[in-house]
Amino acid sequence: MKETDIATPYYIVYEEKLRQNLDLITSVAREADVKIIMAFKANALWRTFPIFREYSIDATASSLNELRLAHDELHAEVHTYCPAYTPETIGEYLDGSTHITFNSLSQWERFRPLVEKRNGAVSPGLRVNPQCSVIDTDIYNPALPGSRFGVTSDMMPESLPEGLEGFHFHALCESTSHDLERVLAAFEEQFGKYLPGLKWVNMGGGHLMTREGYDTSHLIGILRDFRLRHPNLQVILEPGSAFTWRTGDLVTSIVDIVENQGVKTAIIDASFACHMPDTLEMPYKPAITEALTEVDLTRPTYRLGGNSCLSGDYTGDWSFDAPLRIGQRLRLEDMNHYTTVKTNMFNGISHPAIVLCESGGDCRILRSFTYQDYKSRMS
Repeated sequence: MKETDIATPYYIVYEEKLRQNLDLITSVAREADVKIIMAFKANALWRTFPIFREYSIDATASSLNELRLAHDELHAEVHTYCPAYTPETIGEYLDGSTHITFNSLSQWERFRPLVEKRNGAVSPGLRVNPQCSVIDTDIYNPALPGSRFGVTSDMMPESLPEGLEGFHFHALCESTSHDLERVLAAFEEQFGKYLPGLKWVNMGGGHLMTREGYDTSHLIGILRDFRLRHPNLQVILEPGSAFTWRTGDLVTSIVDIVENQGVKTAIIDASFACHMPDTLEMPYKPAITEALTEVDLTRPTYRLGGNSCLSGDYTGDWSFDAPLRIGQRLRLEDMNHYTTVKTNMFNGISHPAIVLCESGGDCRILRSFTYQDYKSRMS
């Protein structure tokens, strides 16, 4: 099937681009002698997991559904972290995980007896907070003052709590290797005295090593040097965006063009609130393939509006070489990571179809959505 034969809206994933990212990530893991696993919070398109299995990718889960999906479809080793486990959930987490991270000392003490009953089948760790802030957007910054994530150094006991085997820290978001270098220095300064007693350190996500211009050589050097300083530690990274960065788009069509007080809005058959929520949360303006790279008010310029009843379901502006027309397709770029996981059916708006463009160029619809999908969510 050709892509032009597919009705909009649809997410499209390009196998060739996905494999390029997987090649790079596995190369970094091999050269740095670290383990890099995929965070399900950024990518849960399980119909593409056969590709990931070819690269022996393991996963990190933060819910029981993610844990189950890892076993059912990725057939992978699972590392888990949840802000708070409960007596009702902890058993399944322990049964299905090779590594489990606790967010607080109180959670560790509460569930330590259950971990010890597993006789080493699951390796327990503690999330720590190095309080090094390198993220500009507060909603994505786990190192903000008063954060609910991780134990700060001033709250740690003098010696490593008995039974813990690993530390986990996460302070990055689509960050550079130089950001990691800053965070790692803070981590070692604040928690270095505990490291000789551990087996592993998980450096969390946000390592956007597949972005153009990212200094992978610098990253590999940082990780190698850390391992030389701490040869007793297995190093784990769990990026989210990096695996699916620029591997897919959202293709949509213009269904109407309206003008109010000099502002022209092209209404599309998709929704920013439903299908691209990060554009409103971050917020950020996605690139559009057909648009100019910069706004030029001497050219036809439009705001884009989603097809929902939410007043704020819009973003923009974009300029184009020619006036837009009803029925014209627009490609909103880089809509694979996080976007597909965060979709919702507000207003009863269906999800876009999910399409895979295989390496040979043939496209196939992996999933389309109907009224029954919406109805089942409300039942």
